[in-house]
Amino acid sequence: MNLAKRFQIEPGSSVDLSSINAGFHGDYKNEADVQSDLQKHLHRISKLQRTLYADHRHSLLIVLQGIDGAGKDGTCWHVIGAMDPQGVQVRGFKQPTVEEREHDFLWRVHPHAPQRGNVAIFNRSHYEDVLVVRVHELVPKDVWKPRYDFINEWERLLVSQNNTTILKFFLCISKEEQLARFKLRLDDPARQWKISDSDYKEREKWDDYIKAFEAALSKCSTKHAPWYLIPSNHKWYRNLAVSEIIADALEDMHLKPPKPTVDLEEIRRLYHQVSKEK
Repeated sequence: MNLAKRFQIEPGSSVDLSSINAGFHGDYKNEADVQSDLQKHLHRISKLQRTLYADHRHSLLIVLQGIDGAGKDGTCWHVIGAMDPQGVQVRGFKQPTVEEREHDFLWRVHPHAPQRGNVAIFNRSHYEDVLVVRVHELVPKDVWKPRYDFINEWERLLVSQNNTTILKFFLCISKEEQLARFKLRLDDPARQWKISDSDYKEREKWDDYIKAFEAALSKCSTKHAPWYLIPSNHKWYRNLAVSEIIADALEDMHLKPPKPTVDLEEIRRLYHQVSKEK
């Protein structure tokens, strides 16, 4: 079974994150064991993303969500890093500005949807408006509850009107693994900049966040924009799974470089002429 089928959340199903083994790593034993397959997937991504840019008929939106420490930044570094920066944009959505709060919740997101030929990565996304706002009661329930339907329709718009493929990854880690990663941030000077006052305070709301994630995953995994639940306690397995799913999705677009817009024979004639002048 390919990993897209293994980890895709079936539309209409009810997600129970307590039943997920965040430490799952398939038949792979360790980081060294995945390297051959990982590099193959990254090579495929690199080649196909350049073709996507040239083809200019499709676009790709990658959504990364997960509890604090789940590895959203690491996924960008290790997987998205295989792409050519030309044609790729990474955007995060955190606390809205005053201006953004004066508009509907999707107003700040839509301008960052990928144009044809491009890839957009949302490192945190429009789903924050049914996650953090719910957990911290920033808006009433009758405001955030209808947003699931609005999100589904907005994603359907991108798919149907802009030929966008949407891949949404929930990076699943255990509560124990999160604490271990926070400890690494404290001990490693290169990571201390990532330490936040909210890291440990938000852990107190772990169960509330899990309920909010379960609702979003259950209500918003659709045929046109599925969620993939990625076991992420092992970073190396996370990278393998995400890279395979992205590479397979790009291949499914049947991308082709566009035909030349110039007379190739004339260009060859000019080339030979210039070559003789040297």
